[in-house]
Amino acid sequence: MIEGQNGVSWPQWVAVARACEEHAIPALFRSDHYLNLDGEHPELESLDAWGTVSALAAVTSTVRLGTLVSPVTFRHPSNLAKLVASADEISGGRIELGLGAGWHEREHEAYGFPFPRTGARVDLLEEQLRVILGTWTETPFSFTGDHYRLHELDARPKPVQRRHPPLIMGGDAGPRSASLAARFADEYNTAFPTVDDVRTRRQRIAHACEEAGREPIPFSIMTGFVVGADRAEFERRAARVCEQIGADAQAFIADPPEAWIAGTADQVLDQLGRLREAGVRRVMCQNLLHDDLDVVALIGSELAPHLT
Repeated sequence: MIEGQNGVSWPQWVAVARACEEHAIPALFRSDHYLNLDGEHPELESLDAWGTVSALAAVTSTVRLGTLVSPVTFRHPSNLAKLVASADEISGGRIELGLGAGWHEREHEAYGFPFPRTGARVDLLEEQLRVILGTWTETPFSFTGDHYRLHELDARPKPVQRRHPPLIMGGDAGPRSASLAARFADEYNTAFPTVDDVRTRRQRIAHACEEAGREPIPFSIMTGFVVGADRAEFERRAARVCEQIGADAQAFIADPPEAWIAGTADQVLDQLGRLREAGVRRVMCQNLLHDDLDVVALIGSELAPHLT
């Protein structure tokens, strides 16, 4: 999982995607932000998320591609549904959509996007879920809500994937988030959880699915990730990551944050094993070192074969 707002150039995107395919990494996700999040590096560029996904779809052949997650405040749902369907067509059916309420107020202010209160953004999320799924699966499709109205839409092309591209919702598994996921999502993703957080949040999602009359949906996480083939390599990479996030490298190396996956390959395998035992279906590894393709090779050669 790459943070695209951290100055990832197009050649770097291509290199990461091709490295994923070379080393049998099944999926490459990116954030959907327009500005650097710490506010201290306005010079860092950010290509549009769906422009990137569509372009990568044309230059890859096996890796699945998606966003984690696209804010409902950036795009009208008809536009987003069309973007995803187009990327799915270009890729031959390899696209996944992560959708969320949005949170970074500064980029909304800068770009002129409305940024309503949290409850109102969740209202938008519910309507967008209904519109996007309806656009993909119904012909004609009409919808009347508080925020969007569509009349007898026959949106084509339909996505290649049937019944539709996987739809991922993200959050902390609060009551409304869990309820929406149980009704609409194909996967639930939570960010930077501890193992205890995973157990609690996964149970909430499972309970919501039970109440909605369906089997529990897959539960995944996105979290900080630093790995080295040996201790020296881990410490070198950790120092680079700490420089990016403004953390003390010695303290991080001595005692990594509980929610991060960090250490040598053997240590990381133990951490991933505990997450799997807690019910995690897949892990989106937040790789802040997007120019270090050796990390991708290490994940594919040393970690993935022990977990599939």
